[in-house]
Amino acid sequence: MNVLDDLIKLVRERKEKPIEGSYTNRLLNDKSLSKAKVLEEINELIESVEKDTNKIHESADVLYHLIVYLEANGIKIEDVLDELKKRRK
Repeated sequence: MNVLDDLIKLVRERKEKPIEGSYTNRLLNDKSLSKAKVLEEINELIESVEKDTNKIHESADVLYHLIVYLEANGIKIEDVLDELKKRRK
């Protein structure tokens, strides 16, 4: 899971220290765009599963955009993971 940890770290770094021209910063600062991208990427994933094409690529896009969306809206992935742990009991 180091890749996910690295991605989360990158998103948080961009949030704290924006880089001009960064796509991640654009998503962090424009919640409407971030929401639209999550919805778009989920639809693309569903389509790719149904057509059995590009499933891994589209899954990666969903994870990236979801992590950015959560962070942009003050939702920590750690809290989401804690909630999932609670549900296992």
